[in-house]
Amino acid sequence: MKNGSWGTAMASIQWFMFLLAGSIAFPIIIGHAYQLPADEISGFMQRTFLVVGVSTLLGGWLGHRLPIVDGPAGIWVGVFVLMGQMAFLNQQDPMENLRLLEGSMLLAGTILAVLGAAGWMEKMLKLFTPLVNGVYLIILTFQLSGAMLKGMIGFSGTSTPIEPGNVAVSFSVFLLVLALSIWGKSWMKSYAVLTGMIAGWVVFVLVNGGESMPRATALVSLPDLFAWGLPRLDAGTFISSVMVSLVLVSSVIVSVSSMRQVLSEREQMTGQPVGREGRLEKGGLISGVSTILASVFSTIATVPFSVSSGFVRTTGQTRMLPFFIACLAFAAASFFPFVYAFLSTLPEPVANAAMLALFSQMVGIGISSVLKETLDQRRLTILGLSLTLGTGVMFLPQAVFSGLPTVLQYIMSNGVLVGILTALLLEQTWLPKQAPVSEGIRP
Repeated sequence: MKNGSWGTAMASIQWFMFLLAGSIAFPIIIGHAYQLPADEISGFMQRTFLVVGVSTLLGGWLGHRLPIVDGPAGIWVGVFVLMGQMAFLNQQDPMENLRLLEGSMLLAGTILAVLGAAGWMEKMLKLFTPLVNGVYLIILTFQLSGAMLKGMIGFSGTSTPIEPGNVAVSFSVFLLVLALSIWGKSWMKSYAVLTGMIAGWVVFVLVNGGESMPRATALVSLPDLFAWGLPRLDAGTFISSVMVSLVLVSSVIVSVSSMRQVLSEREQMTGQPVGREGRLEKGGLISGVSTILASVFSTIATVPFSVSSGFVRTTGQTRMLPFFIACLAFAAASFFPFVYAFLSTLPEPVANAAMLALFSQMVGIGISSVLKETLDQRRLTILGLSLTLGTGVMFLPQAVFSGLPTVLQYIMSNGVLVGILTALLLEQTWLPKQAPVSEGIRP
């Protein structure tokens, strides 16, 4: 009994740290993009913790019922940063754009919830073939790996010098998580991410000294509703919301499909049935509700993290009890300023190093998805074009798109969106040749 309780506690802490690593950086990135003061960034982080914890809990309990963590969606992070840049370039009030983003998330969440409630998610599986899902996983990793590497080395685009000691710590964490996940035995393999993050945090503090925590003004603090003002919509954000909804659908489908794949591998490896297939329709409905919650609490909309499959493959953690405990603890932390103030001191290089190790697993899952079908000339061409165009867009400067209409700026400047739209269009318009049917031997 004691060993079981200890294992549950350790697994819960590891899930908690995974939730933290996937959430902590984005409020800071968005806050700086909009030049928000420190107290507003702290409130932003508080609301992010609440929405991430609640949406992950709802997904695992009432939605897909799989151990899939929700986190700030990469597609939304890109839109947030783009609209922040546009506000300052056009000398607009950045808060006005944040209210437009609230409206955009409200609409996108409603669309996603309706698709899930109406039972259309399963029908949309025909659009999201293994090739399209594989393209999404691979190109998402390509897009986020650059940001993670920058975070690991402490590169911020300013004149701040890079600290070699911090770089050494972050890459040591990356290698430690990889080594434990590949060669670790028993509990060491199961807690590779937790071990790497805690060890890296301790060493980082020893190298740099402890970071001063923001002073908490109250013991308990309730998150604000519509902290940026009431939601708004215009023609540009309306159209972009519909486009983003398509990517959100793909995120739900890919996350559930990749977790099913990993759990199936786990069953074959251990011979013990996991007993969960995942519910796609309910997953879509709950993801829509979570996106609406993000609008209400003025934070970045969340999606089921496809990298969760990499986490489960790395650690072997498939039990739902530790997962639920971590979700509840993460949401509860948002009500205590001293807790989220302390958690916010997790060094960014350490968090990025652990996440990059998990994303390396996600590339393998994406490749496995692509290889589920024979790679003939048609599929090879679709794969090559989707990855080339999507990745190429990532290297173009933002100024290239400044002359385009706002809606096209949202679409064309996002590599993941370009890549998955290319794969979807080619898969549906370039149909495979039908094999000739033998008529047999006539008498």
